[in-house]
Amino acid sequence: MPKISLAEAVKLKSVLSKRIHELEEEMDRLAFVEIEKGSKLPKQNRLFQDAEKDIEAIRKDFRLLDKLVYRANIDHEIQFNNESLAIVEAIELASQLRARARKFKEYGASQKEEFLYMIGESSSMIKLATFDPEDYRLRALEFDRNANRISNLINAKNYSIELDFERDKYF
Repeated sequence: MPKISLAEAVKLKSVLSKRIHELEEEMDRLAFVEIEKGSKLPKQNRLFQDAEKDIEAIRKDFRLLDKLVYRANIDHEIQFNNESLAIVEAIELASQLRARARKFKEYGASQKEEFLYMIGESSSMIKLATFDPEDYRLRALEFDRNANRISNLINAKNYSIELDFERDKYF
């Protein structure tokens, strides 16, 4: 059976999802016609059943691709920081690192000490950070770098993994 790389399979899932949506819209257009009562149905180049048949074939391929992608993401691993991670775990780790980077960037953009308002004539309220904003700014950059490194490792691995799927049908 012809093969497809895991990277191509991930992209193809997106293409098939879009195609399913397009066929659903086509089904909506083909489902009804407005004609004068007693008139013959107009000749149609494509029938409602044609679109339905096409969508079912694509849905079947989508399910197969989904299964193959999930299995590959569990069965294959990458090496990151001297640790072996299943692709699915690496994907989640990259997401978590990006989330931490996003939050730490917020902390990194904070002021160490910020004036809030005056209390009376001689005292004021301040907001004081309980952490070092510069430290969090630098940690955010490191989390971003690690997330990008993991993503690059995943992408490289995705191109090396071959799945049993007939790619010629779509590419």
